[in-house]
Amino acid sequence: MLDTIQRGTIFIEDLELGMSRHLDKIVTDRDIQMFAEVSTDRNPVHLDDGYAADTIFGGRIAHGILTAGLISAVIGEQLPGHGTVYLKQSLTFLAPVRPGDTVRAEVTVAAIDSTRRRVTLDCRCSVGKTAVLKGEAVVLAPSNKLD
Repeated sequence: MLDTIQRGTIFIEDLELGMSRHLDKIVTDRDIQMFAEVSTDRNPVHLDDGYAADTIFGGRIAHGILTAGLISAVIGEQLPGHGTVYLKQSLTFLAPVRPGDTVRAEVTVAAIDSTRRRVTLDCRCSVGKTAVLKGEAVVLAPSNKLD
């Protein structure tokens, strides 16, 4: 389940340093299974309880990129939103996400280059108070001015 979010576009002309948006999502078994199907990443640490129990995680975990996809959702739907184009993303995975965890994905404006329409975003995901992912994205933000 996703929390209620504001969807749409914040044009580069309206962005401000420190502006932030987030979403919360419960990662389900179905999400993990669907991601495995779409990505063709069927690593048993994600899908097989018996196998995963004997790993360093002690149980199944969600794909890291599934978690990172929640950042993409915030960027593409909220900040800057519709019309945004990804240029670069760095990610550091800090802790596993397990089926049933509620992940909060949050994006904050860290730098704005208005002349090039480039926006640098600090990105992070957490489960409760535990940081599970951090990173930085650079995007081409939509403008309300015609070129």
